[in-house]
Amino acid sequence: MNSKLPIWLACAALIFAEPLAAQHTLNVRDADIRAFVQDAARVTGQTFIVDGRVTGKVSVVTDRPLSRSEYFEVFLSTLRANGLVAIPMRGGGYRVQPSEGAATQPSRVGSKSAAPSQFVTEVFRLRSIDATTAVETLRPLVSREGSITANRNANSLVVADYADNLRRIRELVRQIDRDSAATQIVTLDNAGAREIAAALQGLAGQGGGEGGRPPVTVAAIDSSNAIALRGDPTSVARFAAMAKQLDARAQSGAEIRVYRLEHANAETLLETVQSLIGGQKGSDSSADLPPVAAAAGAAGTPVSAPAPITTVSSGTGTNGIGGRGPVVVTRYEGANALIVAANPEMQRTLGELIRQLDTRPEQVLVEAIVVEIGNEAAKKLGVQFLVGGENLPFAATNYSNATPNILTIAGAIGAEELTRTTTTVNGNTTTTATNSALGDSLQEAAAASILSATGGFGGFALDIGKNAIFGTIINAIAADTESNLLATPHIVTLNNQKAKFLVGQEVPVSTGEQLSANFENAFRTVQRQEVGIKLEVTPQVNSQGDVKLFLKQEVSSVAGPVSSRSSDLILNKREFETTLTVGDGQLLAIGGLLNDDERRTIERIPLLSDIPLIGELFKSRSRSRSKTNLMVFIRPTILRSKADGDRLTARRYDYVRGMQLARNPDVEPSIDELLRDYMGAVPPIAPVAGPNDVVVGATDTLERSTNDGALQPADVPPSNINQTGGGGQ
Repeated sequence: MNSKLPIWLACAALIFAEPLAAQHTLNVRDADIRAFVQDAARVTGQTFIVDGRVTGKVSVVTDRPLSRSEYFEVFLSTLRANGLVAIPMRGGGYRVQPSEGAATQPSRVGSKSAAPSQFVTEVFRLRSIDATTAVETLRPLVSREGSITANRNANSLVVADYADNLRRIRELVRQIDRDSAATQIVTLDNAGAREIAAALQGLAGQGGGEGGRPPVTVAAIDSSNAIALRGDPTSVARFAAMAKQLDARAQSGAEIRVYRLEHANAETLLETVQSLIGGQKGSDSSADLPPVAAAAGAAGTPVSAPAPITTVSSGTGTNGIGGRGPVVVTRYEGANALIVAANPEMQRTLGELIRQLDTRPEQVLVEAIVVEIGNEAAKKLGVQFLVGGENLPFAATNYSNATPNILTIAGAIGAEELTRTTTTVNGNTTTTATNSALGDSLQEAAAASILSATGGFGGFALDIGKNAIFGTIINAIAADTESNLLATPHIVTLNNQKAKFLVGQEVPVSTGEQLSANFENAFRTVQRQEVGIKLEVTPQVNSQGDVKLFLKQEVSSVAGPVSSRSSDLILNKREFETTLTVGDGQLLAIGGLLNDDERRTIERIPLLSDIPLIGELFKSRSRSRSKTNLMVFIRPTILRSKADGDRLTARRYDYVRGMQLARNPDVEPSIDELLRDYMGAVPPIAPVAGPNDVVVGATDTLERSTNDGALQPADVPPSNINQTGGGGQ
């Protein structure tokens, strides 16, 4: 028992040794702040880096000894009282600096177990109230050195302040972050959900809530024909009562309504409605309907006349969808409107259908670029011979690529002898010439062969005696042709609407020829064919913003006649027809052709062409090489708003205007003059693009100017269309 006593004494000494050793008395008066920090570092064992801006004196008096943790808290409180703060550093230790700007420095996250005067940062996640509203409420409670920021995406608060103040703010957030709003669903039996919701939103939008915000939020639920209300309980109850009252009055409302369409075509939409309700077009029919009340429809305007309605051939009368009462639908062409006669339930159903279909269609700008780069080189060299006579056999060399043709020319010379007759009477010789169809034909062929020859050619003919003749023609040609075709057609069309662009000509093309029974009076049929740059496109915009294009692109031209003796034409045509999906604003190469065609031809006389040296006289050589690089690009751009259209117009306008200024810099562009004087309009200027707008190309505009200086919008007279007096300026 006695042997264990020293062990207990040793343990007790170890237990009480640390607290006794850690007791420190703090009593300083007008001490230098840097010396005070140095003493705190010695007592607490912490590392402090003192900012150069830290100066001054401090006084601290305690009435009892302090432990290390208590000493550290007193140290932080002293710094706080003197406008200083200790900011934790990443590698350990603290940085002592003025409290101004402390919120922007790295600090401890979370105030749990932090000293009251320690500067920390904490995140408060809100569940019910809005972060922006909470900032307005809590900002006055944050110290001068602290900061509070709202994170709208996460609906949370980020607060940097002293730990003791953060604990107070945390308690306040817990008390104010409570959902006191009420929610109520009101099911409608007669009126349409969107109509009632729009009316209540108009009332709620007049303010009345805290901060001028609507006291109630209203949402329409189309699937169940109901509205959802959320707000303070008193306002929700009041708005729910108004919704029920409006729904009750709609029960005796108008059963004939006029739906004036803003975007859809009444004839097309009528067919859709007929297919839905099961009606068919037929002869004139009529249906007696009850009188019409003065209440407006869900999406249309009530008709004031209580007379029966007569539907024309484009109207329909049925028992409605699912047999829910008679329905009569017709259209009025003069106002692009639909007239629906039905009970309130069917009016609500058809009104919602018409509203969803009568939406503003998107417009699509389709731009195409057709690039064709070609290079063609050709070389020809050949020698033609002809020999013949009365007592000599006829011999000639002729090649398919030789022009002019020596046989054709010889035939024309021989034709002249065929048409000449020599008569000798009593020693007098008389020569007469007569017409010959064969001779005329041979002479025309010779003339055409000479006129169609290109390059260089030469020859001679010799009379070698005994009524014999020798002739030769040498032809040589070298041709090099380069071409660069660039076409950029573009067109704007509505979504799902076909558009066609054509710049060119209509060329007559022979499609057939008929002769009469006696082979006279030839009758030729001719069809005109479009030649030029053609673009046909039908765009379809999907929900993801991509564009499906049904595209046909054609570039054609007239190459010339088939031959010198035929009027039929050869047409060059480059055509692409495809269906593809392209992103909004994406440039896509839809097709192309890389062609390299090389041909070498040697025509020769057997045996004679094999003789060394002189064998080349019995050969005709030709060589040609043709390269073609054809590529077609397409780029659709969706024009979702008026601003997108204005940017496109300004871009095209400035391009044309810039070309006119480049030609005549000192003269006002004629397009400005035409727009101002003839149309009485202001030149288009691209609007400033918003964050959700689509930029259609560059929007830099050139300065609008006249001979008298810069053109201002005020200088442009108003359009005659807008003048009530009917006269222009």
